[in-house]
Amino acid sequence: MTNRRAEFQEDVQFQVLQRLQENPGLSQRNLAKELNISLGSVNFCFQALMEKGWVKAQNFSQNSNKLGYAYLLTPSGIAEKSKLTARFLKRKLEEYETLRQEIEQLREQLKAEPPDDSRQAS
Repeated sequence: MTNRRAEFQEDVQFQVLQRLQENPGLSQRNLAKELNISLGSVNFCFQALMEKGWVKAQNFSQNSNKLGYAYLLTPSGIAEKSKLTARFLKRKLEEYETLRQEIEQLREQLKAEPPDDSRQAS
């Protein structure tokens, strides 16, 4: 997965799995608000995660209160979350290193530039 869209989708899946593991009773609406993405995107993600067998909805057919569903990670979902966590961490560390290098270059540029005397009053 090298393109930005695929990385974004993987990040959303990772964040959804992470939050569901922490709080299985979290509604899709609340999850959308937490992740700052559309409810439709969260629903699409849930459908994909359930099709892959990584998440199951407990008491889905028996519960008349749609806000009361519990979404549980399956054993394969837990394993996949671990893989997603490792890839997410690797990407974030690479982003961090790139930013650190850019910051260092900017600092060096500032050191090399003469001071701006136009701000000083004569």
